[in-house]
Amino acid sequence: MVNCCGLITANKDPVPLKSIEVELEVRDHVATVVSTLNYENKEDKPLEAVFVFPLPGDAAVCHFSAQIGQTQIVAEVKEKQKAREEYDDALSSGQQAFLLEESEQSPDIFSLSVGSLPPGESASIRLDYVTELAVQADDGLRFCLPAVLNPRYQPLGSGGSGGSGGVQVTSVPASLVPYSLSFSARVSSPRPISKVESSCSLDSLQYLNSDQTQATIKLAAGHKFDRDVELLIYYKDAHQPTAVVEAGQASAEPGSLMGDPVVMVSLYPEFPQSVMSSVASCGEFVFLLDRSGSMGCSINNSKQQETRISSARDTLLLLLKSLPMGCYFNIYSFGSSYEHIFPKSVEYSQQTMEEALKKVGEMGANLGGTEILSPLQHIYSQSCIPSQPRQLFVFTDGEVGNTKQVLDLVKKNSGSHRCFSFGIGEGSSSALINGLAKEGGGHAQFITGTDRMQPKVMQSLRFALQPAVVDISVTWDLPKGVSVTVLSPPITALFQGQRSLIYAQLTGQSPKAAEGCVTVKYSLAGHPSQNQLRFSLKPAEDTGSTVHRLGARTLIRSLEMEERERRGQPDGGLKEKVVQLSVQSGVSSSFTAFIAVNKADGEAIQGPLVRRNIPISRMCIVKGKSRNLRMGAAIFKNDCYMGGGGAARDKHAGDCCIIGSPIAMACSLQLDDEFEMADDVPPVMPKQPPRDPLLQLVSLQQASGCWLLDPALSAALGKTSEEVDKSKPAPVNSDVWATVLALIWLHGFKKDAKEEWELLAMKAASWLRSQNAPCLTECVEAGNALLGCSMQKDVLGL
Repeated sequence: MVNCCGLITANKDPVPLKSIEVELEVRDHVATVVSTLNYENKEDKPLEAVFVFPLPGDAAVCHFSAQIGQTQIVAEVKEKQKAREEYDDALSSGQQAFLLEESEQSPDIFSLSVGSLPPGESASIRLDYVTELAVQADDGLRFCLPAVLNPRYQPLGSGGSGGSGGVQVTSVPASLVPYSLSFSARVSSPRPISKVESSCSLDSLQYLNSDQTQATIKLAAGHKFDRDVELLIYYKDAHQPTAVVEAGQASAEPGSLMGDPVVMVSLYPEFPQSVMSSVASCGEFVFLLDRSGSMGCSINNSKQQETRISSARDTLLLLLKSLPMGCYFNIYSFGSSYEHIFPKSVEYSQQTMEEALKKVGEMGANLGGTEILSPLQHIYSQSCIPSQPRQLFVFTDGEVGNTKQVLDLVKKNSGSHRCFSFGIGEGSSSALINGLAKEGGGHAQFITGTDRMQPKVMQSLRFALQPAVVDISVTWDLPKGVSVTVLSPPITALFQGQRSLIYAQLTGQSPKAAEGCVTVKYSLAGHPSQNQLRFSLKPAEDTGSTVHRLGARTLIRSLEMEERERRGQPDGGLKEKVVQLSVQSGVSSSFTAFIAVNKADGEAIQGPLVRRNIPISRMCIVKGKSRNLRMGAAIFKNDCYMGGGGAARDKHAGDCCIIGSPIAMACSLQLDDEFEMADDVPPVMPKQPPRDPLLQLVSLQQASGCWLLDPALSAALGKTSEEVDKSKPAPVNSDVWATVLALIWLHGFKKDAKEEWELLAMKAASWLRSQNAPCLTECVEAGNALLGCSMQKDVLGL
């Protein structure tokens, strides 16, 4: 039975977290984020607050400090176990202490322990991190401040079962969340800023100069922290490659990463339209769909009737209709277990397409938790089909407790496939979604707010059907006396819409030459291409340390992954290298933690610390069984505090993941990393809306690309069978007539959704051309007259 500590709202007991202030600085495509968390203990006893929160998966935490009254304490990076021991020792001595550490399981979860906050005392915690901004398919740079972190589902057998003595973190409506958020951003770039968009209300963009390369923007007043704060930043001439050099720190040792200059090369190629307009007619397409309980939630706040699973079913319909004849495909779905439609991938035909669509139509959010590792292992165990490049599409709204293990598996198999990933709904893990695409050489997309899933997924299918870039090489031309150490793993894939960053350390000096050069060569569809970039070897001294820290983070991630791959074998001191690099650069890692201790005299803690739950915003409710929680809650097990003066701490909250951010919870010192969600409980399905006319028409298309002339098609076109039959030119084949009508209707009435149907329309036009049908011009004219349109043959692809 769960030991619930009760719901505490703003109208009843006070909570430690008062307000959050976030300042964002974006320089070109990297961001520095400064967050300040203000706490106050209004209890009459000391508190330990444990604050579990998400960050972008590739973020590098680089500063952590605390202000208590007039005293400021700046944290140091230390090896994790040493930091934990120092934290516990400080609390035992009555000293205030702060511990910040990354989760063992996922790089985008951190826990902050605010130790021994005395009665009536306030504390301000400052946390700085730097991160790369992901490029969306429309060239926008995406920054996300997560408000909600979906529960991490622990696979069975890993300690995820509910147990006695747990703490329920209670969820409340967003209107009752008792802390405020202020958010401001400053954007600067060598290129003009064309616009900044957001799913949240913003004040107007304020340009700071005449060439519009600098601007500021703020979150509108009255924002409730009930959703992710997402910014999409658009620059003019976004595809120009760049090379930025950052000077080394004067205080750091020359020859060290932080003491030497670091160059960041950005590649975001735009390929010729002639190549991009061609699509492959082969490939093995494997679709992996999340069917956990939370997929039954609505996809956004404005369309309560559309669920994540229903949107995913509609998306699979478009995908299956758009596949080329001659390819292979299969569909997997997963929760606590997994299913597949075919034992192995099958050739795409009318029969296999119909069989798959029938199974897709029956799919519900009823497979339990979110265990993605097993189906991935099964997919990779299947032999690849010769001359059919494997393309994996992963759809999930949730998160997993073993993100690093999942990404290691994808990377291990990166040579045999490309992986395209889709994060559905608020709070999907950036570490998981971006990591799947990065390690799998594909592209990541996030579907949030009022976004429609279908256009984003079809964009990625278009990427998958386009030729891949091969023979990628990077060469450096540096003057004598200067050497380069590349910090990034080799680039293995480049395609339209994907940006790649290369970080490199420049060691040594040249008395004369002031410039270096990097050349990137690659081949696309048999055409060689190259980018050559020159950069200064004498950068200004005040360029900050953002690039250094991102370079350090990149190298740390590579070494961590290598250490996990070699676990149980001699690793050549990889862990020690990570710790050394993390301490030297001040950047977080899975083997280190930030520790800050107020060394002022203190008395030993008397009695147990008080436990407090902080309410968090509720995004979705799922009915639960007797021992399961509602969606928006997690259970911590086996919590206790050994009071008196001796603190005991076996496991730490850094391994816990809770829905909601920020979440502050004043609780016991010992928190177990095991928890359970009610993800295995299917929700009550909302009433489904009427079928979208576009999807109704698409559902009638044959695998070959044509439509059949039947009453269902007439109804989808908004006509009677008699009207359609009567208008058909006499010499025209009925299937040709039906297909022409469908194409005219798509171009005439659904132009705004062209991204969704463009590929299947290309397939239909190709089928029509193959028929060598007579009187096609007359047929198009008759179709226009019937449907009230004025489409030309060339517009239809004929």
